Amino acid sequence: MKPTHPLPVHHSWPLYERDRFFELGQLHHGDTLDPIPDVVDVAARLLPVRARIGQWECDLADNNRLSWSDEVYDIFGIPRRAIVAREEAAALYAEGSRAAMEKLRAYAIRHRRGFTLDVEIKPAQAPRRWMRLIAAPVCVGDEVVRLQGLKFIVPGSGGPEF
Repeated sequence: MKPTHPLPVHHSWPLYERDRFFELGQLHHGDTLDPIPDVVDVAARLLPVRARIGQWECDLADNNRLSWSDEVYDIFGIPRRAIVAREEAAALYAEGSRAAMEKLRAYAIRHRRGFTLDVEIKPAQAPRRWMRLIAAPVCVGDEVVRLQGLKFIVPGSGGPEF
């Protein structure tokens, strides 16, 4: 049976719309977006007080090396500053969510497009929860060299919004 809450967000978007979807976080519908604020302003206005946004990066040129902010470590229930291989992080996604994420990731790299997706994760030392994953490729010339983005717990999804 497919989960019904929260409703997954499956959306791919072109890089020329990066400012609208990535920097603002696309946390709610476009009508709530102020054209000027940064992601911290949007998050402060739209998310519960305790919710925190984590930043991440995957260096494709360096064997998919991950760089995470403290908030991403907390979301996954992994000790801060631990070295985490991409395969280990992907294993913490529920099977259906991992498949959707991998498909959108490959599409993002191949077509140089960002994406937004709600995924179910199985943190190392916390209950299952839903996380919003926002990703955008970083290009040098025509080549995608990194993916970077934001992660945060979907409010009201049953998991702690720490």
